[in-house]
Amino acid sequence: MTKAEARKQYLQKRNDLTEGEIAQLNRNLCDVFFASMDLNFVNVLHTFLPIQKTKEPDTWMIIDRLRREFPHIRIAVPKINPETASLDNYYFEGLHQLENNTWGIPEPKQGVPVPAEKIDAILVPLLAVDKQGNRVGYGRGFYDKFLSTVSSRAQKIGLSFFPPVDSLSDMLATDIRLTGLTTPTKAVQF
Repeated sequence: MTKAEARKQYLQKRNDLTEGEIAQLNRNLCDVFFASMDLNFVNVLHTFLPIQKTKEPDTWMIIDRLRREFPHIRIAVPKINPETASLDNYYFEGLHQLENNTWGIPEPKQGVPVPAEKIDAILVPLLAVDKQGNRVGYGRGFYDKFLSTVSSRAQKIGLSFFPPVDSLSDMLATDIRLTGLTTPTKAVQF
């Protein structure tokens, strides 16, 4: 399957989910994440903030639980930098810090920057992923560029409602592989 085919097919699959199905999938995804992830050595966790109109997995459930149960973990959230076509990262301070950008993505309007080398784990958005950890996003390359800057020890965990496909055929050298995947039914290490 090509990245374009996967992008189209999995956008449609997410779009076909009902609100009730999404709510249950999000609860299960959150439960699997906390059951499978060793957070003892994570000091800074970066997470995307979900785009509701494209029915992305709800990272707010994970953020809320992290803040309650793992107060030692600092949460970093991204902001698109249009000048460099990359992501800048800021420590998450609260909802007052966020506003929607032109694509409807919540991002910080101000805050304390997070150096990429301080990040221990990254929750990565995706549309599809294959069994080797190759991911398909929306095609703008923001996350691949960001993932290429973090420490090699940083865990790169995709969140998806769906299991991996067998293989994606047209990966590029600039496409960064994930180290793991969390779905509503299981966690996979690559």
